[in-house]
Amino acid sequence: MERCAPLVVSFVKGAVTSALVTGLVITGGILWALHDTRIAGKSLRPGWPSLVLETADGRPLGRTGSLAEEAVRSDFPDVLVNAVISVEDRRFYQHLGVDPIGILRAASANFDAGGIVEGGSTITQQLARLRRIVGREQSIERKLREAFAALWLDFHMDKDAILTDYLNRIYLGAGSYGVAAAAHIYFGKRLAELTLAEAAMLAGLIKAPSEYNPLRNLEAARQRAAQVLDAMVAAGAIDAKAAAAAKAAPAEVKAAAQFAPATSWFADWIAKHEYPRVSGAYTRSIKVRTTLMPELQEVAERVIAETFSAPRGGGPTQAALVAMRPDGAVLAMVGGRDYDRSQFNRAADARRQPGSAFKLFVWLAALRSGYSLNDVVDASPIRIKQWEPRNFGGRRYGTMTLEQAFAQSVNTAAVRLGNEVGLDKVVSAARDLGIDAPLPAVPSLALGIAELTLVDLTGAFASVRAGQRVDPFGIIAFGPENESLRTLGPSKGKALAYQHELTALLRRVVTSGTGRGADSSGFTAGKTGTSQDHRDAWFIGFNESLVIGVWVGNDDHTPMRGVTGGSVPAQIWRRFVEAAGAVAWTGPHIAAEPIAAPLETPDTEESRSMADASGFSSAATGAWPQCDHEACSNAYESFRASDCTYQPYRGERRMCGIPPARGTLDESMAHIPANSSCNVDVCSRRYRSFDSTDCTYQPYRGGPRRFCDADR
Repeated sequence: MERCAPLVVSFVKGAVTSALVTGLVITGGILWALHDTRIAGKSLRPGWPSLVLETADGRPLGRTGSLAEEAVRSDFPDVLVNAVISVEDRRFYQHLGVDPIGILRAASANFDAGGIVEGGSTITQQLARLRRIVGREQSIERKLREAFAALWLDFHMDKDAILTDYLNRIYLGAGSYGVAAAAHIYFGKRLAELTLAEAAMLAGLIKAPSEYNPLRNLEAARQRAAQVLDAMVAAGAIDAKAAAAAKAAPAEVKAAAQFAPATSWFADWIAKHEYPRVSGAYTRSIKVRTTLMPELQEVAERVIAETFSAPRGGGPTQAALVAMRPDGAVLAMVGGRDYDRSQFNRAADARRQPGSAFKLFVWLAALRSGYSLNDVVDASPIRIKQWEPRNFGGRRYGTMTLEQAFAQSVNTAAVRLGNEVGLDKVVSAARDLGIDAPLPAVPSLALGIAELTLVDLTGAFASVRAGQRVDPFGIIAFGPENESLRTLGPSKGKALAYQHELTALLRRVVTSGTGRGADSSGFTAGKTGTSQDHRDAWFIGFNESLVIGVWVGNDDHTPMRGVTGGSVPAQIWRRFVEAAGAVAWTGPHIAAEPIAAPLETPDTEESRSMADASGFSSAATGAWPQCDHEACSNAYESFRASDCTYQPYRGERRMCGIPPARGTLDESMAHIPANSSCNVDVCSRRYRSFDSTDCTYQPYRGGPRRFCDADR
């Protein structure tokens, strides 16, 4: 037994020596690896700026997108640092990136609670995830890589640098990256202004930013803040008296208007569809002046809400409305019945079949091909292979004029006309009015089987009103905050021929066709649309100042009972127009060419009858008003140079009575030949604004009068 003792001692010595050597080798290897290893991490912060939205008249609309703000170590107040360290990593300044004691403490707490109540990850390990050095999958391998990455970070960075990077990267809900951004969003404060209660609430958000978001669940956020205060007491950061005082006066959400999230379909549309107009050049917060008119937006939301105030058995359960100016500036947008219940934007993101509203493009293609509105089309039953289109109510027709067929929305006439003109020309007509969606060149295209968005279809009707292609837009100025804004305007499309004819057709729909339910006082023109089996119902139309599109239907495409474009949508359209007329608004300040009367067309008997049907008065097409454009523009913000009118706060537009300076008139006539002889007979027939005294006419867009050089 005595002889075995030296052997045991020798074995123990050898084992200890081997362990020490092995430990030194492993430690040396780790140190060597940490020194030479380069771990490239990526940021979880957004690569795009936050958009701070304003209405057309400069009122705060809210913020969309994510907000990230950088801060240095000295910017973080002790009360915030202590709150974060106490609840997330109490031994942050003692460990080397990984905390074995913390892991054991978390394991004990989780075992006692019978579930996961505390994590063992240090702030440094969390930073490794934030920098995407490691992933977030749940595996032993990931934990080992995370621990190694934390050791590497602690070896290459000092503690304050790690803490600063962490506090600048951590996501705290509501689109805020970093504690500085969160302080702005939730409390409207700078970091130095945070109270103990507010610091505890921000620290508490780290665990579950969505669950404890005080904008959505203030009570849950306060309960979590109380847990943080208890952790601070346990860590010795504050005493029990300070914690009790903070609990007695919990944090209040006092977000500044420009930092509050913009919760509306319009704001979502700006962020999703209009953001590319301003992206690429900025990495910080951008101020965006939009086209939204709050008064009209309120009217639109109210009208939609009133429509669904009473239950409608078998009727629509959703609706959408878009109102824009003739130049495409979107003034109001409603994407459903209730934004809080459903943020899906049925105005911009839902693609639905427009039904007969698509016939606008068929008739435009026909006019381009040489048809006139008085030409006769065969509306009798038609069969194409196995498909036989039917008219509403199973009605049968014989021959009728194009104008009558459009007003009564006769399907058989539309299909036959589309085939005769050529479906490729129908597609081309739709493209020229701004429709970019896939359009299958099949006979049923004439009946609107292609799926379009309400915004795009309303933009096409705005093209008719404007006399040129119109692309809807929602941003009129943008730029970094506290700097001058860059202005934007509508895109300039090519002039649209047959504007008078199309307007006359749309006017006839309202006065004596399927859209009589939308008729209101003043000028109104539009088109109904009802898809197959009454799954979608539309009314798109315009008056003198607005172009409005309305859709109703069900999200699951369930058919509606007895609902057509001429019923619920037309009623919503009329109610909105009538309510909007009582609202004092002058329109946003948009760098756009003025929209005035329709295009000049030859003054033939047919065109005169169409002008009468269109509802445009002779004052709009006769001798053009003259005024001092510069003086009137300075006097009235709503001044429109094309017809020398301005919009008072109430009532109809009025003439600006400031006469032009004589020199201005002389300059505008300078391009007219001295020998102003022309073919008076031809010119008077061609241009309604023709003046035989000087052989000039007024272009529809305003500007100087032009000499009529028609063939003599």
